Amino acid sequence: MSQSLQNALSLAARLLISVLFVPAGFAKLTGFGGTVGYIASVGLPLPELGAVLAIIVEIGVGIALIVGFQTRLAALVLAVFTLAASIFFHAYWAAPAQQAMVVELLFFKNIAVIGGLLGLAAFGAGGWSVDARKQA
Repeated sequence: MSQSLQNALSLAARLLISVLFVPAGFAKLTGFGGTVGYIASVGLPLPELGAVLAIIVEIGVGIALIVGFQTRLAALVLAVFTLAASIFFHAYWAAPAQQAMVVELLFFKNIAVIGGLLGLAAFGAGGWSVDARKQA
């Protein structure tokens, strides 16, 4: 595979995965009260702090992933965040029967996203990134 194609695919991977995080972070920011209520509804402590941390991770780390800044670390942070969110918010094993199928789909979609993030953590941002410019 040519280097140009690898760079384009790496950029596409970063952009497409970030689509899950950055808009969700802005939605949490603009709907902060609802976000806090949702976090509290699953019994997590300090829901305000959790909401702030989620916003920082989704927007800040999501943008870092888009531009390819500290990509390996950003991808690992997002992978851990996604795993935690999946366990607490997509617990299909504890969902009512009529909701279990949708919640299970969301859980396993997140597991697939974690796989993509781990790929970025393993292979880096590619040549079209801040990381590559810093190395040059």
